[in-house]
Amino acid sequence: MTAVVWSSFSGRYSDSPRAIFEALQDRGEEFSHTWLVREDRRGDFPAGVATAVYGSPAGRAALEAADVVVANNGISLDWDKSPGTTYLQTWHGTPLKRMHRDVSAPTGGLLTALDRDVARWDHLLSPNAASTPRLRSAFGYTGPVHETGYPRNDVLSAPDRDRVRAAVRARLGIADGETAVLYTPTWRDDLVMTEGRPDHAFPADFDDLVGGLPADHVLLLRLHTMVADRLALPSGRVVDVSDEPDVGVLYLAADVLLTDYSSTMFDFAVTGRPVLHFTYDIEHYRDDLRGFYVDLASIAPGPLLSTGAEVLAALADLARGHGQDPVRYQRFQQTFCSLEDGHATDRVVARFFPPATAGGPTPAPQIHRGVEHAHN
Repeated sequence: MTAVVWSSFSGRYSDSPRAIFEALQDRGEEFSHTWLVREDRRGDFPAGVATAVYGSPAGRAALEAADVVVANNGISLDWDKSPGTTYLQTWHGTPLKRMHRDVSAPTGGLLTALDRDVARWDHLLSPNAASTPRLRSAFGYTGPVHETGYPRNDVLSAPDRDRVRAAVRARLGIADGETAVLYTPTWRDDLVMTEGRPDHAFPADFDDLVGGLPADHVLLLRLHTMVADRLALPSGRVVDVSDEPDVGVLYLAADVLLTDYSSTMFDFAVTGRPVLHFTYDIEHYRDDLRGFYVDLASIAPGPLLSTGAEVLAALADLARGHGQDPVRYQRFQQTFCSLEDGHATDRVVARFFPPATAGGPTPAPQIHRGVEHAHN
């Protein structure tokens, strides 16, 4: 029986590994599955799913005994990959901000830990052709890249997406007729590190923004996983959704995305709904912290806004029926969302988990070099 170990954000039940896993479960074929889990996230996992604590001896043993490892970020653990193991790295976003080796002043310890894991990768997924060279450059990765789209985004095109939207909005207490604004700021590299992780700070006028929201608007606050447990929730019409296991259902529930430099813009654009960019510190972030692979102002599907007052004005424009530039938005979708057709999971499963022959094991993927354009 093929043994598969799954890891998402170092112990969560989420993202593309979750989508691939659930597709295999639906197929009903027998595999031995083990998820790496954080103790505080056990409640997110379905009953009956085998788990091993991320970083524990049991987790290391599972990784070293696996036939296939599927992860969406670097497994920053000390483990020895077996010669027969295939490691599929899905990663977790279209890069706008420079990453890893491409950052002008990378954090040395994080660089070394991720480099060790990249050396184990056999295959890497890419969400679009624009991302492929950037992912290669950022990670110094020379193995096969598969341009499949992201399995995690299939939910945005699923036949039951309207039902899921209604159910999630009801669970979050969003009334019919309310406008849900999903705010997804990324983390800042220069904030104080506590216990090896950065703190979080809101824009200086964030309380004014929240206080100025119309009565029929609610802000869904989704912090980056690196800072999600460092939240001091502002008062007002704010719902903390940072602990939601999978962000995809929040995209469905939202009417507007408010973000800055986060890769959530590329995923949310699959919905076709408005995107606003709260870029109050763009010069500092672009010129001093990270840098961008491409000029945000030239590609952004929506306006770049520097103050909370500008955000409120843009929301008011949307409420009055003033939509965003359709040509600009469609250009963005064509560049970054062309593979997000609801079938990325099917392409990944067909490539890496072909059906077993009668009585035989699932064959391991054949390793080769180059780029696969897997869009059918």
